[in-house]
Amino acid sequence: MEWSKLFKGFFDSEKIGGLLLLCCTIISLIIANSGWGEGYMHFWHKPLDLSFAGLQLNYTIEQWINDGLMTVFFLLVGLEIERELYAGELSSFSNAVLPVVAAIGGMIVPALIHFSFNARMPTQTGFGIPMATDIAFALGMMALAGNRVPYSLKIFLTALAIIDDLGAIMVIAVFYNAGIQWLYLAISAGILIFLLILGKLRINHLAFYLIPGLVLWYCMMQSGIHPTIAGVLLAFVIPFSGNTEATPSYKLQHFLHKPVAFFIVPLFALANTGIILKEGWVQEIGSANSLGIIVGLVAGKPVGILLFCWLLIKITKVTLPQNVEWKNLFGASVLAGIGFTMSIFISNLAFNDAETITYSKVSVLIASLTATVFGLLILFNTKKCEGEN
Repeated sequence: MEWSKLFKGFFDSEKIGGLLLLCCTIISLIIANSGWGEGYMHFWHKPLDLSFAGLQLNYTIEQWINDGLMTVFFLLVGLEIERELYAGELSSFSNAVLPVVAAIGGMIVPALIHFSFNARMPTQTGFGIPMATDIAFALGMMALAGNRVPYSLKIFLTALAIIDDLGAIMVIAVFYNAGIQWLYLAISAGILIFLLILGKLRINHLAFYLIPGLVLWYCMMQSGIHPTIAGVLLAFVIPFSGNTEATPSYKLQHFLHKPVAFFIVPLFALANTGIILKEGWVQEIGSANSLGIIVGLVAGKPVGILLFCWLLIKITKVTLPQNVEWKNLFGASVLAGIGFTMSIFISNLAFNDAETITYSKVSVLIASLTATVFGLLILFNTKKCEGEN
């Protein structure tokens, strides 16, 4: 089937992209803390002003990546959510209920842990940082376990991470906006309604959606809601019809996989993990915000996922996926603590203080590395699966 082929292509690109993401992060950290560190950081903060159709956009290179290119990343995330809802693991209640409930647990518990560390403190706004799972990094690390990972577990983690991303997107839209400008928000709504009408009229050429999508991005930016949300909203108005390669949604998703996995996300890592580790950074990891992030991702994620899965299975007839045992699920739930891309992205939105943002990113990196090591140790101690690659 076409959609199973698309999933295989998605999984292959994500696992390779995850390894590339790791390499870019290491390179960025090394350069930032070398003699070239100051020049490296200056490059990303260099102004890159653009004007188009009379509109002046004054952004730094880093901002163009975070607000511009990452919109394409969110567009792909939206297309993946759409696919899963209509033709994937989330298209039937019996398949969807376990990863959906697991994802909810994996969002609520980490958020509560961070909030418990930071309640009534300026850093309590960082509760969204440990909520998300990085699909590329998690699948990339899971691939290292080879045939000890059942194929059904890969699908489960992918569905869970996609729901995670949807939750993170909702958190960004609701809690991390800069104050609503209702006129621009109304224009954005008008554009979306117009694109929905185009879809109903069976107009399938992608240009009729992508060009207005640029206007939608600008209006969302002016509305006070983070412009990357435009990518997700655009994904849901691009026509999706049936289990076929002819659908515009399929074509765009297939086209975006490699540019996002091999260019946009690695570039995001280079621009956002260039962290200069100053003297005393180790002590700063003991702060309430850092502990909330680390404990939330490393402990909160697996506890939330496993607890909610256990409760669902205990009180209903839902069962674990085929060939998946609790130990497999434990390893996957620990790997779900790899927050990385989305967690770093939310760190930039949650705080205004540059130092707090920096140490939040350091905490995300430490938590993601810890989750990777422990998750792989657990998976390597599970039995091999017959017929799995």
